[in-house]
Amino acid sequence: MTIALYPGTFDPVTNGHLDTAMRASRLFDTVVMAVFDLPNKNLLFSTAEREELLREATRDTPRIRVMSYSMLTVQFAREIGANVIVRGLRAASDFENEFQMAQINQTIDPGIEVVVFMASRQYTFLSSSTVREIAYLGGDVSGLVPAHIVTALEQKFTRRT
Repeated sequence: MTIALYPGTFDPVTNGHLDTAMRASRLFDTVVMAVFDLPNKNLLFSTAEREELLREATRDTPRIRVMSYSMLTVQFAREIGANVIVRGLRAASDFENEFQMAQINQTIDPGIEVVVFMASRQYTFLSSSTVREIAYLGGDVSGLVPAHIVTALEQKFTRRT
């Protein structure tokens, strides 16, 4: 059984993230979408909120599990028995960062492979930060994220104003 780890902040999860996870689930027995608990970013949603939103988004996909973690990604991969880390590339600008992370992860644990999925054409422009900004400014993000994420964003930004 091959377990693949798909780590990210998922703040919030987008249709692009879900597309990558679904494609990965066709290749691997289990895909663990893992919410990183300690990113060096300003987050909109707490770890518990991100986990719950992700669980709702993947509830009808039995090969995808949701967890959170707060250690090195390769350490977490080892802990859950994953030997693959899934990453997504939207554009050439993502490549350098993903390449560096893959090289570091390979240095830490050469037994864990990094598999990169090129973003599907309709998601090459899509990022969580773009979704947050559009939603914050009152724009329509319904084509970019699942419906429950639209609601969560509306609630979050209504509370802030």
